[in-house]
Amino acid sequence: MTTIAKGGNLPIDAPAVRAVLSWRGGAGVPDVDASALLLEASGVVSADHDFVFFNQPQHPSGAVRHLGKNGTADALDVDLAALPGTVERVVLAASADGGTFGQVPDLRLVVTDLASGAPLAEFALDAGSETAIVSGELYRRNGQWKFRAVGQGYDSGLAGIATDFGISVDDSPAPPPAAQYPPPPPPPAAQYPPPPPAAQYPPPPPDAAQYPPPPPPPGAPSPAVNLDKGRVSLVKGQRVSLVKTGAPPLRRVTMGLGWDPAARGKKIDLDASVVAYDQAGKKLEIVWFMHLKEFGGAIRHTGDNLTGKGEGDDERIDIDLSALPPQVASLVFTITSFGGQKFTEVANAFCRLVDAETRTELVRFDLTDSEPASAVLMAMLRRQPDGSWEMRAIGEFHKARTVKKLVDPGARHATAP
Repeated sequence: MTTIAKGGNLPIDAPAVRAVLSWRGGAGVPDVDASALLLEASGVVSADHDFVFFNQPQHPSGAVRHLGKNGTADALDVDLAALPGTVERVVLAASADGGTFGQVPDLRLVVTDLASGAPLAEFALDAGSETAIVSGELYRRNGQWKFRAVGQGYDSGLAGIATDFGISVDDSPAPPPAAQYPPPPPPPAAQYPPPPPAAQYPPPPPDAAQYPPPPPPPGAPSPAVNLDKGRVSLVKGQRVSLVKTGAPPLRRVTMGLGWDPAARGKKIDLDASVVAYDQAGKKLEIVWFMHLKEFGGAIRHTGDNLTGKGEGDDERIDIDLSALPPQVASLVFTITSFGGQKFTEVANAFCRLVDAETRTELVRFDLTDSEPASAVLMAMLRRQPDGSWEMRAIGEFHKARTVKKLVDPGARHATAP
């Protein structure tokens, strides 16, 4: 492995690499989050999806993935051979959550060959009052990929880095959690042994040490990227992995569905349901107000709410993911209007997924648009090949009074790529 100094660079012959950011934990040490930005020749991103981080863990091409925490380390996988041809640079960035990098000891970036695990480069970072930092970059030069150690700090945090490279950031404050789901206390910081001392690397030429500022970003794309940790808001068609960063796989979750009652006391009877499908899209079971549990209690409906009154979730469906039989490949969640009222008469319909063990909200989908329909496919949970689960927002309207008429439309989503 080559120990590289700030501004130094070296060629990367591996077709895919892993960039691991590590530090030494302890009392008062802020958490650190790794991220990546895919830049075109203009020096900015082509769209907000070119920002890969904890709330957007995979690029649409699949070439860059945020793996998440392993103790006091955070990692990104970059498949250089699979990157879109328009991508010239992959900026490797990091942010300090709740502190500065001057409070983070033994911060270093190690780049390894993804296939063999062989270390290729190590860069020890030195920072002070900055809350975000560009640790390094992978860049294309005459058909050859190279790595450069950067180490440029930002006082404006992750949002500052993101906006400098053309990302539109949603800086609205996170809403307070629902009263029945208070946030759990933060886990204690895991101890990470300091790596061995790095060998001294000769300083680079003076002109190589300076990292040029990116050009001004173009007009802000929409929708804006949400940088609030733990608050992932989906739009139609968007998906998010439910692998919890730095923690064991999710075991028990609650899907909460809610809506506001109609004005002037008019009752709106909406019903939450879930349809379980196998890999081929065949319906296995339906859990709804007429059949409140299935799979030995692995899926439980908490009962019917006839008006939508009450704070928080109006109806809840509890799911023990670890107890679902292996043939269950997808779960499609629906809301139907038993009285036939249209969703144009309903305000603020939403669904949210909560970790049932910590009561932490994981993902939320707000149905911001409405159509004169009496049913909607809200969201889907799909089992991944590695056994983890992914949530996808649907938001597709239909005409139906009960979930039974939504089985076939739901199957199309259950088998969609």
